[in-house]
Parts: sequence; C-alpha cells; structure tokens
Amino acid sequence: MSTQALILAAGRGERMRPLTDHHPKPLLQVQGKPLIVWHLERLARAGVTDVVINTAWLEEQFPAALGDGSAFGLHLRYSHEGARFGGALETAGGIATALPLLEDAPFWLVAGDVFMPGFDFPAADAQRFAASSALAHIYLVPNPPHNPRGDFGIAADGLALTRADQQFTYSTAGLYRPALFRDTPAGQKAALAPLLRQAMQSGAVTAALYSGAWTDVGTPERLAELNIPR
Repeated sequence: MSTQALILAAGRGERMRPLTDHHPKPLLQVQGKPLIVWHLERLARAGVTDVVINTAWLEEQFPAALGDGSAFGLHLRYSHEGARFGGALETAGGIATALPLLEDAPFWLVAGDVFMPGFDFPAADAQRFAASSALAHIYLVPNPPHNPRGDFGIAADGLALTRADQQFTYSTAGLYRPALFRDTPAGQKAALAPLLRQAMQSGAVTAALYSGAWTDVGTPERLAELNIPR
C-alpha cells in the first residue's frame, strides 16, 4: 500500500475572502478542527506515515499549526512555493515541485480545501493501484450544484474517460505515480487536468465513484453550512 501522501494547500482562496485574508483556507475550522486535519487524521489511520503539504499563501501558518506531524502520528514536510517561487504553482506544478520530498513510488493526493470526512484512503485500492500499470486512480463524486456538468466519466471496465454520457466531478482525491509528472518542470505553473486528460486517452487512468459526504469548501456559505450544529 502507499504510505505517502501530498496535500495541496497552496491556493489563495479568493472566493473565501475575507476569511482567507488572515488564514489559509485549509486551516479554517470545520466542526471544531482545521479542515486539513480531517485529512491528516484519516491518512494516519490508513497507515500513511509521510505527508508533504505544498503551501504558498500565508504558508508560515502551516508549520505553526501542524508542526512536524508527530501530533497526528505522521512525518510532515512542507514544499513552500511562496518562499521559493513567489506564489502558488497550480496543481501539477506544485506536485512536480514537491516530488523530491516524496519517494519514487505511488502516493495519495488530495486537496486541503475539500471536506470528505468519511473517505478512508483505502489500503486495498492503494495495493491494487501499485500492482497495476496505471499512472493515476482518481475518485469522482456526484456533481454538486456548482459543477453540474461534471469533469470525467467512468467506463464499465473502470477506466476514466475524458467525456461520457454520465459525467462526475473530480473529488481531488486520488493515487498517482510520479511518472505522470516527469515532463512537468518543477518551479513552473502547470495545471493537472491536461495531464489527466492526456493519460486518459492512453488508458492510463482508472476511476471509482465515491458517494460519501463531500464538499468543496469554496465559499463562506459552504463553510457556514458545514458548521451548522447538528
């Protein structure tokens, strides 16, 4: 199984202003703890030991809040894009830049600003992925109101499709091989979607539908909804 993970936490969170004027979005409180901590706890429970967090906006707050990861039973390291490159490098650029902090082996990937409290980073999926030839295995979710057309489809054999009659939304969670990013320069901005689509056309991406609770915490209203006492 994969024992390493990368959490994407570099974005500015413009739509979350003014909340993100003083705190990075992944450190905003959701049901009593920082949003990113929900991932860290689940990763540790799944047997992951090493986690890299890429940062840019207000990046000094992450080590201050999370430390070296020992409080979660993890070894945390940080890829500080702000200090090194002056700002966030987008998803693929951030991943390519962080790869030297990871072993040359499959890793979990998830965005630090999504809330999916029931996702357990299944070890069985990681084992299957490691034994496969796929470059990525991504988790899709039913389309939320803000993304009604979805992003990708799933074929009957489990391959991810760039287009399908039924589209789903990319959850941001997935398993990846470093080889997917071998042609993506470190330290430069690059988007993930074109890489995924290119790999899908070669049959190198598999997908699964995740039906548990999932929220892209992209607006103050969505954050407030999550924090309503239940």
